[in-house]
Amino acid sequence: MDFLAWTAATGCLLLLMSLASGWIHRGPVTSFGLFLFAGILCGPWAFDLLRIDIIGHPTLAAHITEITMAASLFITGLKLRLPFSDSGWWVGARLAFPAMLLTVIGMTLLVHWITGFNWPLSLAFAAIVAPTDPVLASLISVNDARDDDALRVALSSEAGMNDGSALPLLILAVMLFSGEAPESTLFTHWALKDVLWGVIGGVGIGFLLGRGIGMLVTHLRNAHGDVAPNDFLALALIALSYAAAQSLDASGFLATFAAGVGLRRAEIRVIKRNPPEDLPEDDRFVPAEELINPNQRMSYSGGNLAKSVGLVVGDALSFGDTIERLMAAGLMVVLGITLADHWNLTGIALGLLLFAIVRPLAVWLATLGAGIPFARRLLIGWLGIRGIGSINYIAFAWVHGMEGPQASTMVDMALTLVVSSIVLHGATVTPLLSCRAARLAARQRDK
Repeated sequence: MDFLAWTAATGCLLLLMSLASGWIHRGPVTSFGLFLFAGILCGPWAFDLLRIDIIGHPTLAAHITEITMAASLFITGLKLRLPFSDSGWWVGARLAFPAMLLTVIGMTLLVHWITGFNWPLSLAFAAIVAPTDPVLASLISVNDARDDDALRVALSSEAGMNDGSALPLLILAVMLFSGEAPESTLFTHWALKDVLWGVIGGVGIGFLLGRGIGMLVTHLRNAHGDVAPNDFLALALIALSYAAAQSLDASGFLATFAAGVGLRRAEIRVIKRNPPEDLPEDDRFVPAEELINPNQRMSYSGGNLAKSVGLVVGDALSFGDTIERLMAAGLMVVLGITLADHWNLTGIALGLLLFAIVRPLAVWLATLGAGIPFARRLLIGWLGIRGIGSINYIAFAWVHGMEGPQASTMVDMALTLVVSSIVLHGATVTPLLSCRAARLAARQRDK
């Protein structure tokens, strides 16, 4: 196939996905699952039109997945508008840290026992597959800034934080795999630099950049009456927060998530101090982006900070969402193509153990005493899709010297597990959430 043929095929695929969006939303297969299937059709298992091996280009794969993850984490943080005192944040923190650690411990033991891998390789596999994915979790993440559903908030905040919390464990595995002696000084340096500073520094850098730049841009727009679309703010914040954190040896993923949260905090501060006077009292504190009609933005003049911040946040959401979906779709196609070179049945077995036993048990233990209803805890335990974050971790491990026959097998197992998660969780999320919605509606009618 030549360039024009591939261009036409891409256009047809995107058109088909657009026309079928309503059916996809109601059906058992997610759009990302269909992009994955399109990749399989293009790969060696079907028409053999393309051959792409992710591991053959680990540095490129690492950078592309980094960009996709950073965009998704920023948008996830920007949509979370609840106050920090809300219980959803604390549940998300329990899932992202204690539950993450328990999941990694459980999977490390299982992999070592089932495959005979050494401890560093077992730990690396566990750290790769433990974090949930913010990119592919669109069906279970918060929909917008007004979405305060406890299940969605918990899963979104978890996905926003657990890529940053799992990376130190992968770094430890890589260090041990490379032959560094497990001395006390090694663990002390790792704990202080990669864990403590990585988490605190990443969150602090991202939050300060997001809030500071958000306030600055809002006041500049208001002062100059600027209503022209400014799609590059989201890209600027993603790039600056990630680069600043990484250059200071902090977590870039946590920084981009915190930048989105920080921009949202700037919006809340502006709205509370400068509520729009032309709205009823009950509507004064709605998300600022809802104050802006994109079809009438040129009719707004300066002098209203609430509407200025609405333009800022609305543009950031629109641009970030588009970037996230385009890159995620492309990566799913590539994953489908490369699957033929990395299919591994042990990865399916380990995936079932992770999905049905290890993750639910870790969630159950980590949320003891949190006051979460039984049914919600079960759903949280099951709804933990894996995806692009795991691919990024695989590339990270490969780039940092985790090579060899057993490491190649570990990669095959991890990629197979990711695909299994996309298919299995994608097929079950809509029926489960529909049953939950029906149950909640029935409970409301009975009151």
